[in-house]
Amino acid sequence: MSSIGGRIAELLEQSKYTQKELAGMVGVTEAAMTRYLKDERTPRAEVIANLATALNTTSDYLINGVEDHEGFSEIQRLVARNASGMTDEQKMELIRIILNK
Repeated sequence: MSSIGGRIAELLEQSKYTQKELAGMVGVTEAAMTRYLKDERTPRAEVIANLATALNTTSDYLINGVEDHEGFSEIQRLVARNASGMTDEQKMELIRIILNK
């Protein structure tokens, strides 16, 4: 699929979420989600970021259709995507787990 709506639709199908569930997860109405899927409207940057998180992909993939895997494993991308929402204590715990201490 070559459009952003097509890529969202494809990932939505793979995710097994309903359109309504995905809309709720990203903070838009079901009507807005329908417009995105039909390429009648382009999601704002914040919505694209939320869609990428909900659909376990990257904003780059949704926008350009290109996955950028340059040295990043799935786990590294998940940590990088969510690190800003972690407390310092959670970050330290993650470091301890990684270092096996």
